[in-house]
Amino acid sequence: MIKTIPLNKLALSPRNVRRSSDENSDRQLKADIEARGLLQNLVVTACAKPRGSFAVEAGGRRLGALQELAASGKLPANHEIPCLVLDSSDIAGEASLAENFQRLSMNPADECVAFQRLVDEGADIEGIARRFGLTIRFVEGRLRLASLAPEIFAALGAGEISLDVAKAYAASGDRERQSYVFEQMSRGYGAAYPDSIRRMMTQASVSASDRRALFVGEEAYVAAGGRIESDLFADAAESRWLDVALLERLAFEKIEALAAAAAAEHGLAFVRPTLDSWIGYPATDGLRRVPVETAPLSDEELARIHALEEQIGELVGLLEDEETDDSQRADAEAKIRTLDQEIDKISDTPPLIDDELKAKVGTFLTLDHEGRPRLDSGFYTEISADEEVLEHADSGESDEPLAPAVTAKPAGLPRQLVDELAIQRRDILAVHVAAEPRFALDLAIFLMNDRAETHSSEKDGSTLSANRPSDPVFGFKTPEARATLAGVGAAEALDRSWTGGRTRGERFDAFRALDESARLAWLGHAVARTLEASALLPGRACGFHDHLGQRLGIDVAAWWRPTGANYFDRVPKSVSLAALTEVGGPALAGPYSKAKKAELAQACERIFGGDFIADAEVKQAALGWVPEAMRFAALEPEPTPDGAGEASKEPDADPEGEGEALSQTTESRELEEAA
Repeated sequence: MIKTIPLNKLALSPRNVRRSSDENSDRQLKADIEARGLLQNLVVTACAKPRGSFAVEAGGRRLGALQELAASGKLPANHEIPCLVLDSSDIAGEASLAENFQRLSMNPADECVAFQRLVDEGADIEGIARRFGLTIRFVEGRLRLASLAPEIFAALGAGEISLDVAKAYAASGDRERQSYVFEQMSRGYGAAYPDSIRRMMTQASVSASDRRALFVGEEAYVAAGGRIESDLFADAAESRWLDVALLERLAFEKIEALAAAAAAEHGLAFVRPTLDSWIGYPATDGLRRVPVETAPLSDEELARIHALEEQIGELVGLLEDEETDDSQRADAEAKIRTLDQEIDKISDTPPLIDDELKAKVGTFLTLDHEGRPRLDSGFYTEISADEEVLEHADSGESDEPLAPAVTAKPAGLPRQLVDELAIQRRDILAVHVAAEPRFALDLAIFLMNDRAETHSSEKDGSTLSANRPSDPVFGFKTPEARATLAGVGAAEALDRSWTGGRTRGERFDAFRALDESARLAWLGHAVARTLEASALLPGRACGFHDHLGQRLGIDVAAWWRPTGANYFDRVPKSVSLAALTEVGGPALAGPYSKAKKAELAQACERIFGGDFIADAEVKQAALGWVPEAMRFAALEPEPTPDGAGEASKEPDADPEGEGEALSQTTESRELEEAA
């Protein structure tokens, strides 16, 4: 039954299921009610005491907004509120849950259309923001999305791209460029990361040392109408190529042709081209990795690699010598690059794939950082084309005879007895595993990795796993971050020869046959995969992560530098100015106090990248600065017994230098948008 009830007779029910809210959303709701009144009734039940009062079972946020309007004098205290009165409180909690659970948020594309219609009807942006309790920036953002190229806007409305991806396309108002980038991302095999799209949309020019420029070549670029801006006082490698869209098209066309030629030359089912230097997980969607072996190196090749590595070691020592002059350093660096290339050429042995399998597998053609096309070492099969083969492999079937199947319940034995026998059998196995620590370590490493690498449906009889945690931002990727590239490289370097076994038992025996360093590399891979995201901020901190970071001696600044895209564009001006003050005092921050946010972000990116003139101390502080959220808190001093020496006050040393080495394999998540 619907009836009107005075506002001062309503109170929030303790049965209302909503326990959390959002300040911005509540403000929007309040503004909406003030502008248009209450558009949806509350759901209430009668209270025994005080007589004539009602408990709001569903609509608590609306009740709060109404009470705030009454408190500010914008509504009378006894304002009549339409309410649906339930007969029984037994279903009140269920009604509250249903109303909140069944609510569907508006599609961002629909919001864009709605705001644009209001503007077309004569409303101004400030008025729309005030009526809906939104920020002017939010409304402007939605209106900008409404002007996206039609195909991108349609993809947003259909849910084919995310709101963040759509915002990345809106970084430039050039619809023609939006369409071009959208087409490139759609036809390419890389994932449509917002950061990558934003870079493609806003990059006004690229350096001549960019891998795409090195790949295409200046002659082909200029012949196609490309423009180059040179600095008479800088090295030729620092000249800027102005027509990025043209460069991208030329690069993609060239690598696409090379990929087709490579597929034909090697007899592969496909070779997919990408302008990236690595293969991200989304690029392998619809594919399943096929483990293949490579031709072993001869004794002569191994000896040559060892000799080359010794030469590189001597050159590195020369670079680390403070007395080495600049010309010697440049010569040493050039020689190291040449030696590295020779090692790569020797190590790049062909995969051992029989002709029948070749026709079913493929790989990727990538560009390295020097613009050289490289066939990726991983091989994949398309799931849709080879489903039968994959099911055959997953089932453990082969041409060899299999052991008789073990039934869950042997005939003639009571179920409880079978369960009791199973427990005792497990205990006997456990005693023997516990008595063999090395065997147990191999088993642990194997179990933590086998599921992820082979996706087998075969039971492993253990609860041990190393699952990747859920990240606080779904789908967030940093494909070009140093730590991401290092992690991908480390994963690619793992010896996966054991993953080719048909059964888990075969794979375990093959895994144990690896040398100890290869097995321990898999241990590090598995443990690292389990780490959760944390930040040095209230509610997001993890003291143990700080402890680990300090013990490993991690220098975050060596792995992550703040830029406009990943930090300064996304924080208030006050945060950027505070960062400048922290490293250089008022003298550094003062000149930028009146700058626009975009100009300030660009200046900060340059300063914290070391590209500015200042005292050595200030420049060093800028290059070592990271936001507090990215830092690892210092360790608490450890208590020492009376009379202990000074050495006992220091944290445990890392005698093998492993902390320093491992410090080069970690990356922290950036601060979420504060505005």
